[in-house]
Amino acid sequence: MPEIERPDGARLYYEVHGTGFPVLLLAPGGPDSRIGSWDTNFYHPVTELSQHFQVIALDQRGAGRSSAPAEPFCYQRIVADQLAVLDALGIEEAHVVAAGSATAQAWRLAHDAPERVRAIVAQEPVGIVSGVNSLSTYLSQYDEAMRLPRAEGLAAVLESAVLDGRFAENPGAGPFAAKLNTDPLFREEILAGRRERYIVRVLRFRDGIWPAGSALFSVPEEWLASCPPVLVLPGNDAAHPELLAKRITAEAPNALSLNPDFAEPEQRAETVGAIVSFLTTHTEP
Repeated sequence: MPEIERPDGARLYYEVHGTGFPVLLLAPGGPDSRIGSWDTNFYHPVTELSQHFQVIALDQRGAGRSSAPAEPFCYQRIVADQLAVLDALGIEEAHVVAAGSATAQAWRLAHDAPERVRAIVAQEPVGIVSGVNSLSTYLSQYDEAMRLPRAEGLAAVLESAVLDGRFAENPGAGPFAAKLNTDPLFREEILAGRRERYIVRVLRFRDGIWPAGSALFSVPEEWLASCPPVLVLPGNDAAHPELLAKRITAEAPNALSLNPDFAEPEQRAETVGAIVSFLTTHTEP
């Protein structure tokens, strides 16, 4: 099983499929960003892009088959993980394909290591658009993770996590759901503590993934002017506003956007073709 160990003890599981120019996949799901998150996507980039490229898919720290200490979310740390996977494979530069909340990670990866990112495909990017959504749109995703321990206690959180260790499907289990699901010692640690301390841990994780200060969360908004070539697949709800896709396309150089109906069944083949074409175009120096 391919995996690497990080200095803090986290273990990152990854897979490599296909040959050609590398494409790093950053799956949606927030705390549950794992390879399996692509299974419900309108197309599966592992199987479809690996016909043209070398695809690197990973379970990010604390998700799926990857483990990690129960710490607040940190963009700098998660980008360092992604670079470590590329380093382990001897990859100097790659395309990045990201969806949902992972688009914020793609921006930060290109911001922190611009020489490592050739081009980005951003599916349904997250971000704040005045009059459409607000920071509370994202913070509210953690409301149930705090309500459950307050209302029913830490035992209810553990019971929920043991039942289903995926935050996206089971937000009451909290952002450490996967660790609670698989680590008996961590369950004992949480159960032995005070609920207020656990809720503070949830808050710190939430505020790490959805910090105030930038509409893009992970990078300054002015960074868009230096973004690498990007293909945007617009979202259509409050958490993935279409107007954000329009802003990215307008402000980022070499940016393209697909139509909002890109995921419709009759558009799927055309959309996948557009993604492959975009990545192929930017593969050559």
